[in-house]
Amino acid sequence: MVVWKNEQNLKTIDLNCDMGESYGAWKMGADAEVMPFITSANIACGFHAGDPATIRNTVRLAVDRGVAVGAHPSLPDLMGFGRRVMRISPQDLYDLVVYQAGAVEAFTRAAGAKLYHVKCHGALYNMAVDDEALSDAMVRAVKDLGSGVMLYALSRSKSFQLGKKAGIPVAGEVFADRGYSDDGTLAPRDRPGGMIEEPMAAVKQALAMIEEGYVTSLSGKRVAVSADTLCLHGDQPGAVSFAQALRKVFSERGINVAAP
Repeated sequence: MVVWKNEQNLKTIDLNCDMGESYGAWKMGADAEVMPFITSANIACGFHAGDPATIRNTVRLAVDRGVAVGAHPSLPDLMGFGRRVMRISPQDLYDLVVYQAGAVEAFTRAAGAKLYHVKCHGALYNMAVDDEALSDAMVRAVKDLGSGVMLYALSRSKSFQLGKKAGIPVAGEVFADRGYSDDGTLAPRDRPGGMIEEPMAAVKQALAMIEEGYVTSLSGKRVAVSADTLCLHGDQPGAVSFAQALRKVFSERGINVAAP
């Protein structure tokens, strides 16, 4: 067992998780089991996964647990789970985000809560990372949702930078279970090292990002990150035990866990 000593100043991190990704009779993830360990939930809006009943039930789970509710909009790609790149215009992206976030916002309002954030999914998220026009459209969409809705964006990406410049609340997102490229973007999932499957290796990477502000890329380069929110993938095998391990280590290290 790996043990880390708490030699750092007190830090705070949000634990977010992609949820509500079941569709009809098809079930994905362990939402009810993971929910007690996270502080914000990114709820699928029906374009890559999810359906009205699943959105309603997942919102209710989050509200009952005091978890911040977020929308997880995607490209219209149910068959590809939102992970296939599509050629879209900035206006398309704006419309996709506002339309899908509006659905989750309505269910959230019906549950007596407020929409807290927007985090785009899969290819939509990654397409905007280094594309100024798409990032600008994403920022405008979140800003136009109003009520202080926050944008979750890849740390130090174009989306993150433009959100800060526009004056909307932005949380820099980091990933414990994904490999990084030298430019701070996520390495492709099918590249060796693109997915980190060893729990303790993922925990070690999370601690480096939160406490020391860097991640080691697949080539060995130290890349600076702004770690405000850490993503957990609820559909991964062992998601519950990984969430438990993170919370245990964070408690031992004196790292506070709360929505940003």
